[in-house]
Amino acid sequence: MKRSAIETIMGAVVLLVAGFFLVFAYQSTDLRLGASYRLEARFNAVDGLTLGSDVRVGGVKVGSVVGQSIDQEIYQAVVAMDVRSGVNLPVDSRAVIASDGLLGGRYVKIEPGTAAETLSDGGRIDRTEDAIALEELLGKAMFLVTGEDGQ
Repeated sequence: MKRSAIETIMGAVVLLVAGFFLVFAYQSTDLRLGASYRLEARFNAVDGLTLGSDVRVGGVKVGSVVGQSIDQEIYQAVVAMDVRSGVNLPVDSRAVIASDGLLGGRYVKIEPGTAAETLSDGGRIDRTEDAIALEELLGKAMFLVTGEDGQ
């Protein structure tokens, strides 16, 4: 009987510690649900951008990528983003697929425009700039150095 009481107490301690770590992980990440609105942007290439990638304005995370699909008519990548409410982006804002350093992941960088009208839920950012693949840049640089035509 004494052994089963010790096992029960140890099991309760393990569950308590696991619960503590779950609460800590939840509070230290951006998993908390808050009010947000959905935006869409279309790109020719989104290489390396994944679901959950950051959406940043001025280097500050204001949202996340929540969906990616392909437009079957014009074959562009359609990226859906949730942006935190209170971040009112002008309709002439620009979305760029940027890189987090040389080998870092990709994120959507939003450069706010100057228009008085702002994007609302379901809005679309029309001004976009595609991701540039590192291999493509290295290939262009190599052909510039060697003087060969990369065509």
